[in-house]
Amino acid sequence: MPESNRLIDLVNDRIGRFLESRESILEAIAPDLEPMSAFSRQFLSGGKRFRALFCYWGYRAVHDAGHAQESDVLDPVVGLASALELFHAAALVHDDIIDRSDTRRGGPSAHRRFASLHTAEEWDGSAADFGTSSAILLGDLLLGFSSDMLDEALIDTAPARAAGVRREFGSMRAEVIAGQYLDILEESSWRRGPESDLLPRAERVIVYKAAKYSVQAPLLLGGLLAGGTLGQLDVLREFGLPLGIAFQLRDDLLGVFGDSRVTGKPSGDDLREGKRTVLIALARRTLPGSARRLLDELLGDPDLDDGQIRTLQSTINASGAAAEVERMIERNATRATRALDDAPLASSAVNRLRDLAQSVSDRQA
Repeated sequence: MPESNRLIDLVNDRIGRFLESRESILEAIAPDLEPMSAFSRQFLSGGKRFRALFCYWGYRAVHDAGHAQESDVLDPVVGLASALELFHAAALVHDDIIDRSDTRRGGPSAHRRFASLHTAEEWDGSAADFGTSSAILLGDLLLGFSSDMLDEALIDTAPARAAGVRREFGSMRAEVIAGQYLDILEESSWRRGPESDLLPRAERVIVYKAAKYSVQAPLLLGGLLAGGTLGQLDVLREFGLPLGIAFQLRDDLLGVFGDSRVTGKPSGDDLREGKRTVLIALARRTLPGSARRLLDELLGDPDLDDGQIRTLQSTINASGAAAEVERMIERNATRATRALDDAPLASSAVNRLRDLAQSVSDRQA
């Protein structure tokens, strides 16, 4: 998709120029802040830019439906898409701390980078503590940067539209934080509730931690920036939520069965982190007592070796849970694309949204 590639290039350029402008602020404070700048650039240099793409095509779906020709004025939507990517980077930095993840996109996670810096410089105290504290601050810095970028993107936008975009961005931010808390709560409290609650609670985490923020909110932000009607925004919601669920269900499968050479994270990483996902809830429903006890005993052990990972993978597969999650992905992706049938949106953008739906639900990383 040449136009999507163009958007990604524009976002990468915008983020690069934005970070360069902020580096001068940090340099003026102290040269010791150089790692903050360097790690910011590293964490924002890769990724698939799915959120930026959904934002852009949500914008185009609304904008082009009301204009005979495509507008060349892309600056506001590129800025908005870039703000989403900055927010995403902040969320990943904090998420890796919470999950105690050593890797991100095939390289060290932020807190591991800072810990390595501490060790290399032979500073006093705990390298791990320094790494965690520094990465929390890096995530906070990127979160602030995302708000700055949002303000820059909306500077020439009509006040009513800008207010709508800001409200949606704020709701997205609150929902992600709430969903992250529900995720860590589930890891600690799952034994306290009835077995029948495990699946709906895991599904609730998917909606608020990932589905709305990964797909639905970017679509709505783009649609709001373009001045979408209630009917147009409703279609984007109906498309975005089930596709976001499919997106995260695929992520959960990759977190257990993914090839580390493709995903950039160790195979079975979610098992070491103890993620109480839909996949795990479904497995526990059908496993016999002995296998369920083994799953509960091993899940969340950060020292699981490769043999134990393979045992858990085999156990989950034998339960039928992985196959059921695949069916759930297909059902949600189908529900999403059907929402686009006869939608009051630009047909060219709808076709790109259908392509994106296939990409995010079938991806291998």
